[in-house]
Amino acid sequence: MDNNLKDMKVLIIGYGSIGKKHYKIIKNNFKNIQIFLLSKRNLFIKGASVFNTLKEVKNLEFDYVIIASEPHEHFFQLKFFEKNFKNLKILVEKPLFNKEKKLQIKNNKIFVGYNLRFHPAIAFLEKFLSKNNPIDIKLITNSFLPKWRKKSNHKNYSSDKRRGGGVIFDLSHEIDLALWLFGNIKIEHVKFNKISKLKINTEDNLQLIGKIRKSNFFLNLSYYSKNELRNIYLDTTNKSLFIDLRNNIIKKDNKIRKILSKSHNIDKTYLDLHKAILFDPNNKKLCSIQDGYKVLQLITQIKKNYRTIIPK
Repeated sequence: MDNNLKDMKVLIIGYGSIGKKHYKIIKNNFKNIQIFLLSKRNLFIKGASVFNTLKEVKNLEFDYVIIASEPHEHFFQLKFFEKNFKNLKILVEKPLFNKEKKLQIKNNKIFVGYNLRFHPAIAFLEKFLSKNNPIDIKLITNSFLPKWRKKSNHKNYSSDKRRGGGVIFDLSHEIDLALWLFGNIKIEHVKFNKISKLKINTEDNLQLIGKIRKSNFFLNLSYYSKNELRNIYLDTTNKSLFIDLRNNIIKKDNKIRKILSKSHNIDKTYLDLHKAILFDPNNKKLCSIQDGYKVLQLITQIKKNYRTIIPK
C-alpha cells in the first residue's frame, strides 16, 4: 500500500495524549503531507503549523481532519466542519460525543476512532465467529487511570463527567467490539459506581450482565486496577477461546493457539485505521458514524435506566 500522499493536508485538533499519538503516527508513516495542529495551548511543533481557534482554519483547505479533543467538544467541532467544509474525511476520536446528540451529516465522510477493530487478534476472532456460535461471551478490561493519563486525576477529562469522562465512555472500545462482533445487547442487570480513592467525579467501574441473541454476555470495566488486562473469553457448545489483547496471545481450548508478533502494538492499530480511512474508506473494519451512535445509545441506556452512586 502506497503511503505517499503528496500535498495532502491533515489537521489534528487537540494535542493531548491521543492527539500527540496521531501526530507521531501520521508524521512518521506518511510522506509528503502537510500537518496542521489546532490547540488551545501556544505550541511550537517543528514541521507543523499551529492554530488556536476554529475561526483561523475556516478558510483553509484540508483533506483529512482528526478530532482528538475532549469528548464534550466533539459535537461542536464536527458541526463546524460539516457546515463549512465539503468532501473531508474526518476521524472523531472515541467516544463520538459525550452524550447522545444527533447531527445530520451530508457533506463529509465521518469515522469514529475505535482502532481495536484493527487488532490482529480481533481478525482471528472474526474468522472464529464465522464458523462458531457463542453461548457465553465475556469482555473484561482492567486499567489504571493514573498510568495512562499523565495529568493528575482531577485535571484530565477522564475525571470529569461533564467533559465526557468515566470508565464507560473511556473504555467504550469494549462496547463497540461487542456490538460490532456479536450484535445488539439486551441488558438484564448493570451496576456502576465509584469505589476507588481516585480523585474523580465519575464512575470508576462497570459490571453489565445481559444477552446477545441466545448468548450470555458479561462486561466488566475498571479504572483503578494495577492488574491491567484487556481480555475476551468466548465459549461455544464444544470450544473455548481466550484472547489477550494486551499481550497478543490467543488460546483455544486452553492451549496457546497463537502468539502474535510484538510489532502488533497499539500504534499499529492506529496506523491501520488511518490507512483504511485514506486508502480504503469502505473497509468493513472502520467504525461509521452510525456505529458510533449505536455505542452512544447503549451508553445512554445504561446511564439513564440504572442508578449510579458517585460521591459529591
